[in-house]
Amino acid sequence: MSVLVGGAVDGAKGGAVASGRTAGQARWGLRLAAVLVLALLIQLGWVIRPAWACGCGAMVPADQGSVRVGEETSAVNWDGRTEQIIMRLSVSGDATEAAWIMPVPSRATLDLGDAQLFDRLEQVVEPVEKTRHYFWPRDGDWPFASGSGDGDRQGSGAGPPGAPPVDVLTSGTLGPFEFAQLAATDPNALAAWLGDNGFRMPDGMAESLRPYVEQRWEYVAVRLTPAAAGERNAEREQGRKKTLGGELDPLQLTFASDRLVYPMRLSQRAANAQTLNLFVFAPHRVEAVADIGGGGKTELLYAGQPDPEYVRWPTASGAQPYLTAMTRPLPKPSTITADFEFRAAPSDKHFQRVDYTDELLTVGGVPVWLVVFFGPLLLLGVGLVVWARRKNERRMAAYPPPPPLRPL
Repeated sequence: MSVLVGGAVDGAKGGAVASGRTAGQARWGLRLAAVLVLALLIQLGWVIRPAWACGCGAMVPADQGSVRVGEETSAVNWDGRTEQIIMRLSVSGDATEAAWIMPVPSRATLDLGDAQLFDRLEQVVEPVEKTRHYFWPRDGDWPFASGSGDGDRQGSGAGPPGAPPVDVLTSGTLGPFEFAQLAATDPNALAAWLGDNGFRMPDGMAESLRPYVEQRWEYVAVRLTPAAAGERNAEREQGRKKTLGGELDPLQLTFASDRLVYPMRLSQRAANAQTLNLFVFAPHRVEAVADIGGGGKTELLYAGQPDPEYVRWPTASGAQPYLTAMTRPLPKPSTITADFEFRAAPSDKHFQRVDYTDELLTVGGVPVWLVVFFGPLLLLGVGLVVWARRKNERRMAAYPPPPPLRPL
C-alpha cells in the first residue's frame, strides 16, 4: 500500500530506510496538514466576518445569503431646514434579496435618485491640470539620460408607554424597490420585525441601533432585489438564480433636520477598512463639527460653486448652493463613536486640487539652462575671436607693405 504525503512512498520497499523516510515524511505531512487547516480557518474567518455595515445604513441579507457593499457614494443637500441624501451602492454576494436599513432623525420620503448626478460631480471635483517648469535638468533630461522628455506627474429615548415596539409608518413600492418606514422603541424588536419579513439581523446590529432608538429616530427599510440593479446587474449563467450584484439604482431620502448630519454609527460593526466619499451642497462651505473616530483623517477634495448649467441638485431652485467634496478613510471602523455632523466653515474660500506636469524650461526647444550656462562662454569666445582678428589687422596695418620687386 502506498501513502502520498508530499511525495510518493513505495510501501513495498519497507525496512529501516523506509521507516526513517516515513517518519520524516510524517513530520512534513503534519506540517502540511497544519498549514492547510490554518488556511481553511483563515478562509472561513473571512467568509463569516460581518460585511453588512456601510457608511450610511446597513445591509441585511435574506436567509443565509451574504452581501457586501463594495463602494458607497453619497450626495447631501441641506438648506438649513431640510436634508436630502442621494446614495449609490455597489454590491456583491450570493444573496437573492437584502434589506437596507437607514436611520433618519425625522419622517422621511423616499424617491429614486438621479443616476447621472455622481458622474457630473466626479468630473467637477477632478484635479485641474497645470504645467510648471523647472530650470536645472533632472533624471531623464539631457545630459543625464535620453528619452522622450516626458515630465513627471505628481498630485499635489424610548417611546411613550404602551407604544408598539415597531410601528410601520408608511410602506409602498418605488420602481424596483419595496420600502417601509419604521418607528422602533426597542432595537431587538426591530430585529424581530426583520426576521418576520425574511431578513436576519446580524450580530451586534441591535446594539449599534440603540443610540438612534434613544434619540427617537425612525428607520427606512428597503427591500433590494436583482431588479434594483437594472441593466448594470451582472447576469449569471442562464438557468441559475440571479443574485444581487453591480450598482443599485440610487435612492433619495428627504427629511426635516435643523442640523446637517450623516449617520455613521452602523459602520462600527464593519470588519474591513472603508472609505466614505461625500458631496455636500449647503449655503456655505462646510467642515466637520468633531472627529467621529475610525482612525482616518478627512481630506478636502473640492470647495466652491460649480457651474449650475453643468451640475445642480435635482430639486434645487434659486441660487446655486456651495459644494464641499471630501473623502474620509476609515481604517478602524470599530472605533467610530458618532455620526458626521457638519457646520459652516470659517470662510467660503474656493479650493480645487491641482495635478502638475513638470517640464524642463526651454526657449525655442533649447533648454534655458544651456543658454544661461554656456551662452556667456559662447559670447566670450566670439568676442575673443573678434578681438584677436582686429588686433591682427591693426598689426598688419602698422607695417608698410614691401616695395614692389623691380624686374632685372
